[in-house]
Amino acid sequence: MSFGIACCSLEGMIAASGPRFDFDRHGIFFRGVPRQSDVMIVAGTVNHKMAKVVKTLYDQMPDPKYVVSMGACSNSGGTFREYPNVVLGVDEIIPVDVYIPGCPPRPESVQYAFLQLREKIYKNTEARLEARADARK
Repeated sequence: MSFGIACCSLEGMIAASGPRFDFDRHGIFFRGVPRQSDVMIVAGTVNHKMAKVVKTLYDQMPDPKYVVSMGACSNSGGTFREYPNVVLGVDEIIPVDVYIPGCPPRPESVQYAFLQLREKIYKNTEARLEARADARK
């Protein structure tokens, strides 16, 4: 689910989904509906008013669900961290699996982050299947 709040969504996420980087070949399709998504990409500055919306959308996603924090603003507040209405990292609201640094992040780093998330999902799935097999013995 693409949750673009600020410039990171335009410059990083949309550029990464273009024909040059071709996310489709990795099986990545951006959705705007939380009930059809398993990964939430938070891109941009999250303020305290928006935090409730981010949490609600995260809760509406089916399990297993993953979060990618994209850009300096969603990772740590970025250049707006001195303002009292800015959340100092989306990880204060929801658990984050992969962080993408940069302001704005490069499309290559967005693609690399999804490859890292794929590895994390594969390892978690493999461990869960091994645990299930051990429980049956």
